[in-house]
Amino acid sequence: MKKSVLFVINTFSKGGAEVALLELLKHIDLNRYEIDLFVLMGQGELVSQLPPEIRLINHRYDTTSVLTSAGKKILIKNVIRAALCRGNVFRLFGYMVKNWIAMLGNENHPYKNLIWRMMSDGAERQDKEYDLAVAFLEGGSSYYVSDHVKAKRKATYVHVDYQQAGYTRELDLNCYLSFDHLFMVSKEVQDKFVEIYPELEDRCSIFYNIINHEMIFKKAIEDEGFLDAYNGIRLLTVGRLHYQKGYDIAIQAMQLLKRRNIHARWYVLGDGSLRDKLAQQIHSAGLDDDFILMGAVTNPYPYYEQCDIYVHATRYEGKSIAIQEAMILGCPVIASNCVGNRETVEDGVNGILCELTPEGIADAIEDLILDKNLRMKYSARAAAIRSKEDSEVHKLMQVLNA
Repeated sequence: MKKSVLFVINTFSKGGAEVALLELLKHIDLNRYEIDLFVLMGQGELVSQLPPEIRLINHRYDTTSVLTSAGKKILIKNVIRAALCRGNVFRLFGYMVKNWIAMLGNENHPYKNLIWRMMSDGAERQDKEYDLAVAFLEGGSSYYVSDHVKAKRKATYVHVDYQQAGYTRELDLNCYLSFDHLFMVSKEVQDKFVEIYPELEDRCSIFYNIINHEMIFKKAIEDEGFLDAYNGIRLLTVGRLHYQKGYDIAIQAMQLLKRRNIHARWYVLGDGSLRDKLAQQIHSAGLDDDFILMGAVTNPYPYYEQCDIYVHATRYEGKSIAIQEAMILGCPVIASNCVGNRETVEDGVNGILCELTPEGIADAIEDLILDKNLRMKYSARAAAIRSKEDSEVHKLMQVLNA
């Protein structure tokens, strides 16, 4: 008899964690496990890529990407619906105010984290008891599995530097204490989490993102990629337009490169709430032809294949899938020296770790642009990256039998 497993994720649009979950689901033995998926916000375009045997159990679902303008409007409606459901806006008022005050002065502005408890409490409920319930993200999905799912065993994933992302025990209401096992996407992510939950160290282990190399190679030659006639060095960054990703600093770095007469153009694949603000910064800096916000694309892999340098200068990370995909396709990589990035990029060996300052980013880019042999060395070593699909899936299913 198949064992039943429920996966819960906040949204299912094209983000790093969502892509990681999709790949994980494709590697589970569906002859042994019956898999249900619940998307807390009931929204996201990746459902079209789910294996047909996996059941989406949302009664209400919209396939519009949360990264688009239309998707954001739907997202807001879902938040309002959850606020009004079961009187959440009144019942959680004290919790919201207390944690909002605690967030004041945090430059990360993690106020969006406040809605996750409300979304969890306002979401559809499931009557079924599962053999295993898995929350695939911190925040709402973890709250939902902890509080509202019946399961014999429960597991959760943490994909970010928990502290830098603005989470606290008070905000979580200690929900992580209810999980039988906690998977961290990197050793440094685990270390940061355990600083806040030291009593859970024995329940934690590392679970690396599963990456489909063959799919990446295939898709890298399916589409055209860059269509402009630019003949200089192409820099590429892939990621949503969010404070975490440090684009405001990247734009300043591009200003420095231009002042140094470095011939390069920086492309960004991704969308998000900061698009208008970043576009204004780009225009004010005189970089309209030098720093290009291309929006989200269905297939980013030809762009990886065709760029000269991949830059991932973020404020914090878990373990970036974008960096791993870039390295698989042989991109020389520059990444900020932060949690998560350090476990993928080994400074001076397969890439460069730089300080997250305009000068630090610009210096690293200039060094690689001026040294073609160094770019070729990092490209060759980066392409040697491999993931361990079967062993990672086994780690998760071991929780069922613990």
